[in-house]
Amino acid sequence: MSADTDTGTGAGAGAGASRRSLSRTLTRALPVTPAVILLLLFLAGPIAYCAYIAFTDLQLTGQAESSFIGFENFRTAFKDEAFLNAVWLTLVFTVLSSLIGQNTLGLALASLMQRASKPVRTMVGGIVITAWVLPEVVAGFLLYAFFRREGTLNAILDWLRLPSQNWLFTLPILAVSFANVWRGTAFSMLVYSAALNEIPKEITEAAEVDGAGGWRRMWHITLPMIRRSIGTNLMLNTLQTLSVFGLIWVMTRGGPGNRSQTLPLFMYEQAFQKSMIGYGTAVALLLLVVGSLFSVVYVRLLRTEV
Repeated sequence: MSADTDTGTGAGAGAGASRRSLSRTLTRALPVTPAVILLLLFLAGPIAYCAYIAFTDLQLTGQAESSFIGFENFRTAFKDEAFLNAVWLTLVFTVLSSLIGQNTLGLALASLMQRASKPVRTMVGGIVITAWVLPEVVAGFLLYAFFRREGTLNAILDWLRLPSQNWLFTLPILAVSFANVWRGTAFSMLVYSAALNEIPKEITEAAEVDGAGGWRRMWHITLPMIRRSIGTNLMLNTLQTLSVFGLIWVMTRGGPGNRSQTLPLFMYEQAFQKSMIGYGTAVALLLLVVGSLFSVVYVRLLRTEV
């Protein structure tokens, strides 16, 4: 009888502990519940619906009902030379303007501003951040005026008696890449400025005393110590660059022809100009996959111990 009583008491205590643990879990989860619901409604829900549309032949006009067509949109995309051209230009645009341009220039500016006087830091920081806070459309018009045939760049080249050209016609992808660098470098500069300020001065001073030059200190001390900041900056810049639409649309509209038509512009053309919503959504889903692959690579780098 005593054993049964002890068993019952132990079972009751265990059940009580489980209820208390569940209660604590629910209490801790309660504050984040509204955020989770909003994410499900406005992020996961639309993504799931778009994923479904990508497997249909939905059109804006000329079709009463849509039908499920499986992977046909994706097969069409990989056979479409315009899509493959858009993929290539997206990679070129991302590498030039994000991985090389914004990242390198942001690190260079952050390093130089550490050694500059306060007035110089204030002036340079203000100029760079002003370009960043400008709306994308406004920045696009400014860079269009800079690169157009009668624009500021050619006026400077003519004044220097150097050859000029219509940059938006001859080198459109380079022009929009430069525009994205001009607009987005401020973010990298701020990230790297914060990271460089966290490096103990004793380490750099000791390396300088040991005879290490500027490049050696940068390669062997600075870059390894800010590797996590580099990974974070590259991930955020890459994802932002993959989705750039307004800047390119204002400057070139993907032209001339399709020589600056990245995936967001190709997706817009297929979905809203040619009314093929299903096909355009499939392209958007592929762009989401590309961004996810970049994110996975960067997250794995961030998890690596310094």
